[in-house]
Amino acid sequence: MNSHEIDYTIYGDDLQAVEIELDPQETVVAEAGAMNWMESDIAFEARMGDGTAASSGILGGLMSMGKRVLTGESLFMTHFTNQGVSKRRVAFSSPYPGKIMPVDLAKRGGTLMCQKDAFLCAAKGTKVSIAFTKRIGAGFFGGEGFILQKLEGDGLAFLHAGGTVVERHLNNETLRVDTGCIVGFTPGIDYAIEAAGGLKSMFFGGEGLFLATLRGTGTVYLQTLPFSRLADRVIRHAPALKGSAKGEGSVLGSLGRMVDGDGF
Repeated sequence: MNSHEIDYTIYGDDLQAVEIELDPQETVVAEAGAMNWMESDIAFEARMGDGTAASSGILGGLMSMGKRVLTGESLFMTHFTNQGVSKRRVAFSSPYPGKIMPVDLAKRGGTLMCQKDAFLCAAKGTKVSIAFTKRIGAGFFGGEGFILQKLEGDGLAFLHAGGTVVERHLNNETLRVDTGCIVGFTPGIDYAIEAAGGLKSMFFGGEGLFLATLRGTGTVYLQTLPFSRLADRVIRHAPALKGSAKGEGSVLGSLGRMVDGDGF
């Protein structure tokens, strides 16, 4: 086992927190600013990257920094280590309403692809890197863009998603999904973008111009309420914010909402 073996408890329903139980000298790695509370003897340190590139020297560290910049995340991740002699706990929560999803990477073939901002925390030894989508259409019109986060390891990782998380298992099957509703998928799934339908459906159906098509054998994680959709509704119903929304009321703004599946 390369990753630390950690135990956890998830609290709450729609505004969840995950409490990680650490044995002495065990470590959990989290996104900067995700910590809610921690017990005594837990020491934390901000480091560049997940710690798996330490043996690669300066070059490995620089490459890890570059990958973090490309995903739009902070250069630093926070390492929480139990330096006591008994079990201690530290808790984390997601930055918006939704669910926290534990994933045992060992049971998912050791790898999981996920959207750029889905990662919350993981046992030390989990490698957090990036992967590029293979198809240019997926890069331009997919909610994930060209860059996805890639989690590798044999321990527990925790993702957060908006609304409710739905786990679907595909067996040489095809699933068409709103581009913003994808949380993650295993490597056996091929990710592509296709037109939503005929011209009338594309422009007036309210589902956006494009849908993500997932094909193959593996596991797909979906979210019922993407944060972008929630934010759009808040802006539309908040008069004080409406005037500051870029493109609000313009032709370009309307086209952008159609691509996202929000209609007019």
